[in-house]
Amino acid sequence: MVKKQDSMIRRILLLLVCLPLFTFSLEAKHIIGGEITYECLGDGNYRFTMRIYRDDSCTDCAPFDDPAQIGAYNCDERDCNSGDLFQSGTVNLETITQVAPPDLPCLQVPPNIRVQEGLYIFNLNLPLSDESYHVVYQRCCRNVTINNIINPDASGATYTVEITPEAQQLCNNSPVFEQFPPIVICADQALNFDHSATDMDGDSLVYSFCSPLLGGGTDGSTTPGDPSSCTGVTPTPPCPPVFAQVTYVSPPYTSSRPMAGDPFVRINQQTGEITGTPRIQGQFVVGVCVQEYRDGALIGEIKRDFQFNVTECQPIVEAIIPADSVISGREFLINSCGNATIEFGNNSEQIQFIDEYQWSFGINNEQVFFSDRTPTVTFPGVGLYEGKLVLNPNTVCSDTADIRVNVYPAIFADFEFDYDTCIAGPVAFTNLSYTEAENLTNIAWDFDDGTTSSTFNPTHLYDEPAFRNVNLVVRDVNECEASRTKVVPYFPIPPTIIISPDVPLGCAPQTILFDNLSWPISEEYDILWEFGDGNTATNVTPTNVYEEAGTYTVSLSIVSPLGCAIDTVYENIITIEPSPIADFTYSPDVLSVIDPTASFFEQAQEAIRWIWTFNNRVITFEENPTHTFIDTGLQKVQLVVEHESGCLDTLIQYIDVIPEVRYFLPNAFTPNADGKNDGFVGKGVVRGMEDFEMTIWNRWGELVFRTDNPTLAWNGQKQNTGSHAPNGVYVAVARFRNPRGEREEYQTLVTLIR
Repeated sequence: MVKKQDSMIRRILLLLVCLPLFTFSLEAKHIIGGEITYECLGDGNYRFTMRIYRDDSCTDCAPFDDPAQIGAYNCDERDCNSGDLFQSGTVNLETITQVAPPDLPCLQVPPNIRVQEGLYIFNLNLPLSDESYHVVYQRCCRNVTINNIINPDASGATYTVEITPEAQQLCNNSPVFEQFPPIVICADQALNFDHSATDMDGDSLVYSFCSPLLGGGTDGSTTPGDPSSCTGVTPTPPCPPVFAQVTYVSPPYTSSRPMAGDPFVRINQQTGEITGTPRIQGQFVVGVCVQEYRDGALIGEIKRDFQFNVTECQPIVEAIIPADSVISGREFLINSCGNATIEFGNNSEQIQFIDEYQWSFGINNEQVFFSDRTPTVTFPGVGLYEGKLVLNPNTVCSDTADIRVNVYPAIFADFEFDYDTCIAGPVAFTNLSYTEAENLTNIAWDFDDGTTSSTFNPTHLYDEPAFRNVNLVVRDVNECEASRTKVVPYFPIPPTIIISPDVPLGCAPQTILFDNLSWPISEEYDILWEFGDGNTATNVTPTNVYEEAGTYTVSLSIVSPLGCAIDTVYENIITIEPSPIADFTYSPDVLSVIDPTASFFEQAQEAIRWIWTFNNRVITFEENPTHTFIDTGLQKVQLVVEHESGCLDTLIQYIDVIPEVRYFLPNAFTPNADGKNDGFVGKGVVRGMEDFEMTIWNRWGELVFRTDNPTLAWNGQKQNTGSHAPNGVYVAVARFRNPRGEREEYQTLVTLIR
């Protein structure tokens, strides 16, 4: 009795020492799973590892508890209450780790499934006892979207581990799970996960599905009144055994069949391997219990619960075959006309995830297999053959394409052609095509000039000579198609040579374009023009410059690329009249705004009339006119002269009329108001001046007058309004830009005399 009282006092003292000032977090749905394992350090000391898993994909998910509330009860689970609390307190969060999604290289995993692991490590001293220790952590709540339990959003979780009296006596270490289950698995894909644990003591382990435990929020209330109560968000301290279990939605779910499936999902008792094929998409809570036996006796058990996310995974690997047609995206139809040996293409995706190709075809009542990516298959002959392409057979990364091969009778396309190579006319085509099937159903000719025909044996007249790539396509009742292309060299010679000079009568020198209207003709022909003046040309439509007056005979010869020839001579077809030569001089050689008049003297050869034009405005018919220019700068002078033949010649010259400024400064003035020489101002022609400035300075360097007006005189007063300047000598400086923009400067000494 005394020992029992001492134990109770020690528990109360430990509780008071370890009890923190608790703060309560808001309720949120985030619990994914967790477990607690332990390691015996000796002398009643134990190190506990608690792993809690939370949903990281929602915006309102609660964070990990930091610190987390734990409690240790010392009691028989069948008779345990709050008075058996041995110790409680908080433990700090050590690390947060993102749980990697499963490596499914051939499947597209949805990106919105994320899980984090929170790791807590803490030590407790648990003296030997004839009753078990129960280390407990409780938290609300689970994800509202869980499919297989009732009221998941009001169902919290209890994570606990029991250290039995037998385990205490043996200083036992609990088993430890090797890995966390995949956070996502694919519907309709076989599941094969190794959920085994290791035991450092070498104890025998037995695996089973079991019910996850409730804890916190188990009263179904969405807003618990006291967050620290057993039905609150964070029970403080965690409540004692016995713990309630989640309630599965039954049917079809139970604790031993938490996911159903076909075959249903199960766990191997000896290996811990979870297998089966889940068929329903959703979220499923699964509990796994591992019992450890030593010498045939049960000494302990650990329990983990977790959430399987079952979703539709889009296959990345896809079997694709180049085909004539595709039915429903899965059946590939290939037609071969006259060829029983077929090289199959392969456009399957994604090639980096394809390890094996398995082709199979039914040939002669047997299945024949090929493993090449692009096999070549020889079929017995005409007929229909069925086959398959399987990528990565017998794996979750597999995909299948059905194949149908039609081997049809052969079809051939061919033709001949004929035409008169020396006389332009139509080409006659003879169709030599045939099929081993019933008959040809379609004929399509392409004559390579934009025209077509469906006649069996057509004729065709080309507009222009050229090498023509004539194509014939034929089709039979099986939709088999064959084609043949041949080059038709269509180069007949023109039956008549026709030319048209654009100027048959001209004035020397005269450029004449000879338009070749002969048909058919092109640059591929050998062409020789002789223009009668010693010049020749070899192009279809040439030009020739006749420099001298006279009458000329023109000849043209044409040889086709096939060797046919024709020629013609045009007697005296071109007449070139003599032309004058315009020329003139003028005087004086230099004109300016002061002296803008010039005399012009015609120097033309063989001219009988003259037409002068000055700046496109003034016209005169004088032989030697005189003209006064009213503008400065370049002036256009044009002379047109006429020969007695009527031929003209033109000469244009530009004469520069200089915009001249003539300016000088006087050296004295008498500002005595007698009306004679009363002001000092520059003299001369000032039209065209720009940026003018005149300044006057006394002998002490003082500015006495300044103006930007070249016609404003200094009256002898300071700035023309102040006191009278004394008699004496002054310095005058005038600066400006002349009409060509050049700077000019004038300086002089000015004597002022009153």
